[in-house]
Amino acid sequence: MIATMQDWDMVLTHVIDHGAREHGNREIVTRWSDGRITRSNYANVRHDAVRLAEALRAMGIAPGDRVGVMAMNHVHQLSAWYGIIGAGAVIHTINPRLFADQLAFIVTHADDRVLFYDAAFAPLVEALKPRWPSVERYVCLDNGEYEALLAGYAGNARWTPVDERDPALLCYTSGTTGDPKGVLYTHRSNMLHLLSGMQPIVFGYGPRTVALPIVPLFHANGWGLAWVSPAVGAKLVLSTLNDPAIWCELMEAEKVTDIGGVPTVFIALFQYLDATGRAMPPTLKRAVIGGSAPPPAMVRRLLEMGIDPAHAWGMTETSPIGTTSHHPANWDEMDLDQRVASKVQQGRPPFGVEIRCVDLDDPARVLPRDGTTPGALEVRGPWVVRRYFRAEADCVNPDQWFATGDVAVIHLDGSLQLTDRTKDLIKSGGEWISSVELENAAMGHPAVAEAAAIGVPHPKWDERPVLVVVLKPGQAASAEDLREFLRGRVANWWLPDAVHFVDEIPHTATGKISKLALRAMFAAQ
Repeated sequence: MIATMQDWDMVLTHVIDHGAREHGNREIVTRWSDGRITRSNYANVRHDAVRLAEALRAMGIAPGDRVGVMAMNHVHQLSAWYGIIGAGAVIHTINPRLFADQLAFIVTHADDRVLFYDAAFAPLVEALKPRWPSVERYVCLDNGEYEALLAGYAGNARWTPVDERDPALLCYTSGTTGDPKGVLYTHRSNMLHLLSGMQPIVFGYGPRTVALPIVPLFHANGWGLAWVSPAVGAKLVLSTLNDPAIWCELMEAEKVTDIGGVPTVFIALFQYLDATGRAMPPTLKRAVIGGSAPPPAMVRRLLEMGIDPAHAWGMTETSPIGTTSHHPANWDEMDLDQRVASKVQQGRPPFGVEIRCVDLDDPARVLPRDGTTPGALEVRGPWVVRRYFRAEADCVNPDQWFATGDVAVIHLDGSLQLTDRTKDLIKSGGEWISSVELENAAMGHPAVAEAAAIGVPHPKWDERPVLVVVLKPGQAASAEDLREFLRGRVANWWLPDAVHFVDEIPHTATGKISKLALRAMFAAQ
């Protein structure tokens, strides 16, 4: 039997074609580091992307070649993404917050031939040029050089033909336990991820959405927002600087409805609001939190502000959508405490993602979804990694399950609740202590701005928990105050042996708490 439907390749250039055709006048606002505000739209982004594709072809860039982008969020980065894939090449998103050795490694490992960058990163680029032998051409995105490059081309060419299973974007993990690993997304995997992201239970964007993605586009595929936004006609508000005062100005001026960032973003935002007496704009209705789990106090505050917090779990290897904490069927019947408890969980997977937990000591044993039995979290689906870039072997088991490195329980309704990372669990006297649960409990103290729990060696118990705390400005608390606050909120044997107060907790390049750095700091204390 011959199929009767059209054969339409799932390639990402269709996204900006659709955005320009159906939502061409929808605004893209950029707030630059010098304070300028510029306004563009999806039709202009497509025009610039076509011109860039012509320019890249003239440079000799061929299908499959990697092109690096080291930039903060702005309209030129958006058009560069579409121009690179429009030339058949692969976008390599580069996180400028990585260490110099990691940056030297990933650009060389990727064999980037061209590198686009922001002027703010020019000193870093100049210092690393000798360590990037594959890069033949450098183009600054925000000093006029990018516009000058595009000016030489008419913008009426066609996209370079590609297959939906050809690579489209390369993103490296942060490499906290070794060299960063490359995850090479295909056009097809990103298109399927895009269709998932458009669902109301994921991002829920539409033509009325005004989105301020605080998450950098270089972080985990930009959460897919560069693809979702033009597909649905959402207005984008972008900033090259991460500053709570700027976020508030933009939210008020542009009537932002949706923001997204890691928990440290919301900690900084709350501190700014408390210090200035400023309020969230009434237009803001939804806050997507990813990267790591938000503490209950953060979720509660957002709900009390009338903002719907949507916690999303995922990782670079999952493109990154894995689960989202959308409203359960009985949301309207829940009180505030029940809503907080629901939203601090990582939620349920959208169609296309499967999750399960297996025994920590016996990965062949699948654990029940009973909400109490913790195990190693595994995931599979059409936008989940199968093999790391240039690796010799698959990183999944024969049934395609990928081990995430997270420890979790799955509830009866299918909701995921992370309890820790396998490497961050604290084993004391043969029993496991969840660093995440201990941190969340500590974050409930009114004087605590941020908390991290780590295990330190102990001669009798193997490991004991230690709590590292940043206090809110102008607040005071003692170690005994915190231990007394935790008493009754966690098991007595979970109470930290020590509480250390610091001005700042170290974070990784992706904004997560660096437990590796903390263990090094406090191992001998």
